[in-house]
Amino acid sequence: MVQTISVEESRQLDDKTINQIGIPSMVLMERAGLKIYDDMRNNSDLDLNKVLILAGTGNNGGDGLVVARLLCTHGYDVSILTVGNPDHASEDHVSQQKICDYYQIPKTFMDADFNKYTTLVDALFGSGLSRNVGGDFATVIDKANASTAKIHAIDIPSGLNGDTGKAMGTAIKADSTSTIAYAKAGMVKPNAQPYVGKLLIDDIGIYKGNTFDNE
Repeated sequence: MVQTISVEESRQLDDKTINQIGIPSMVLMERAGLKIYDDMRNNSDLDLNKVLILAGTGNNGGDGLVVARLLCTHGYDVSILTVGNPDHASEDHVSQQKICDYYQIPKTFMDADFNKYTTLVDALFGSGLSRNVGGDFATVIDKANASTAKIHAIDIPSGLNGDTGKAMGTAIKADSTSTIAYAKAGMVKPNAQPYVGKLLIDDIGIYKGNTFDNE
C-alpha cells in the first residue's frame, strides 16, 4: 500500500524541511530534478529523442528547469516553453532559468507544434493548485493531451486536485508521474489513474518523521 499525504500535509512538510530542519529549497529542487531525470531515463515507455519542458513560473516549473538542464548536459535535444507571467516567478525558478540560459537551452512559444516532440514534461503546477485551470495553462494542457507525444508529469499532473483526484477544469493526462516525497491522496484514487499513469515516488529528503517510511 502506497502511503499518501494531503496537499496541506505536503505544504507543511516542505515548510518544515526548509525552514525548521534547514535544507535549502534549491537543494531539494536539485535532488528532485536528479530523481525525475533518472525516472525518465529509466522509463522505456518514454522516447527522449526530442523533449519539451512545459514550465510554470513556480517551483514545480523550477523542477522542470533542472530536468531541462540535466537533459541538455547529457546530450538530449530539449527545449523549454514557459507558461505564466515571468514577473511572478518564484526566486528558485528565476535562479534555475539563469542556469538554463547559461547552457543556452532553446526556448519555444505557445504556437509550437507539440507533435514534433517525443516527450513532454509537465512542470506547470504543483499539488497546491486551488482553482480551476484557465487561460494559457488550459490551452497548453489541452494541446499536450491532444498531441502524439508521451507525457511525464512532475509531482502531480497539472490540473489534478491532489486531495480528490478530480480534474480542475482540465488536467494533464500523463503516461507517468514522478511525485515528490509521498503520493498525494487524490493521486491513488481510481478516477485519477487516467491522469497519473505510472506512479513513481521520489525520495529527496522530505520525511513525515525522522526517516523515510513510504514502503
